[in-house]
Amino acid sequence: MCAASKASILVVDDEAAIRDSLRMVLEFEGYRVEEARNGLEALQKVRERPPHAILLDLRMPEMDGAETFRSLRERGYDMPVLVVSGHADVATAVEMTRQGAFDFFEKPFQSDRLLISVRNAVESRRISEDNGSGAGSGDSALLIGGSPSMKRLRETIELAAPTSATVLVSGESGTGKELVARGIHTLSSRRGQPFVQVNCAAIPEELIESELFGHEKGSFTGAVRRQTGKFVAADGGTIFLDEVGDMSARTQAKVLRVLESGDVEPIGADKVVRVNVRVVAATNRNLEEEIRAGRFREDLFYRLNVVPIRTPPLRERLEDVPLLVDHFARWFCEANNYRRKRFTPEAMDLLQMLPFKGNVRELRNLVERLLILTPGDAIGREAVAGAAGSARVELGQSFQGLKTLREFRDQAERLFLVQKLGDHQWNVTQTALAIDTPRSNLYKKMEQYEIRRSEPPASPRDDE
Repeated sequence: MCAASKASILVVDDEAAIRDSLRMVLEFEGYRVEEARNGLEALQKVRERPPHAILLDLRMPEMDGAETFRSLRERGYDMPVLVVSGHADVATAVEMTRQGAFDFFEKPFQSDRLLISVRNAVESRRISEDNGSGAGSGDSALLIGGSPSMKRLRETIELAAPTSATVLVSGESGTGKELVARGIHTLSSRRGQPFVQVNCAAIPEELIESELFGHEKGSFTGAVRRQTGKFVAADGGTIFLDEVGDMSARTQAKVLRVLESGDVEPIGADKVVRVNVRVVAATNRNLEEEIRAGRFREDLFYRLNVVPIRTPPLRERLEDVPLLVDHFARWFCEANNYRRKRFTPEAMDLLQMLPFKGNVRELRNLVERLLILTPGDAIGREAVAGAAGSARVELGQSFQGLKTLREFRDQAERLFLVQKLGDHQWNVTQTALAIDTPRSNLYKKMEQYEIRRSEPPASPRDDE
């Protein structure tokens, strides 16, 4: 793909003369050129056939370049975008490069410089795909969605990334905490340095110190060779401590030391190693509750929680479901050489109603399952209902027609209480103990939601 003759460039500009000029320059170098007259047309062409790079004018009617760029990223398109601006728009173009645009040019542009940048953009795309982080990947290094909560999340990442501050990402499983960490690293001055990920929950307690800090040969039974720890491997870059709430007290103390002094002490070593590492930690636990229970150090929490970032669950951004479904379907079909299938409006409506306890990760798995198991070119409501399970569909339908997040929360809490009361034969005392709430509070909730003993049991939970 690095050869120009195999690379496609989408030129987006409302002026035909500029499109013609760029086409002539690019086609002479062997690129395939597509054109779009405005942002809306560009989005449609990208959806039909994603190019390897985009040349995007800033000033256009209907949808300008900056809005088009945001819409591309919200929809999960991560091809390089090169911005073309007039003199008055240079500040906007510079800001777009800070947000992830590959480069920018001021009109009138120099052909030689433009061709060099296009060549670099196409090559960077090829390297990204070869490393599995580009178009063939089900997990793009993007946070997809145009909902207010996702826009706030991206804004927070953009503010935090250029600093050296430690970041604590909290959120439910499957909400994209790793993507937040990678986004912070990519937008920081450390982007050319290592990004090292450690899943603290997946490493046995007796090995996590060695994994994080390294060890000398012979320092303990089984240490047959010297091992470099993850903190040293990440020197100059970013270390991502996933599921940080699962670390032992001893490991927490050593991580705190690294944060405070930059000193790493490998097991069995007679001297410390000084490192310069930016720490991004993530957890799906409530660390403040872990502190009260004596399982997490309060001083480490405050060291990690300099910039707190919360990843919203899917139920708080249901308007993003169509964008996510389109993104996952597109990448899956491209990666597996699968024919494209479309989701009917009825199928999409049902997907937006389903409860996804596994959040975006669970939605992606369901989309892939539907693409594999559904014959034909269209995926309808029946296919979604069959793949999701009847219990989940019934539960999802109970949320249909709700207008606000408050209504959703109230309905979810009501269904939960009915389910738990039924599980305990409507014994209020036992139910209150099981859900860890005072009995008086449970009575208040039952009165608030008008829950009576005659209430039918909630749909069985789906633990898919």
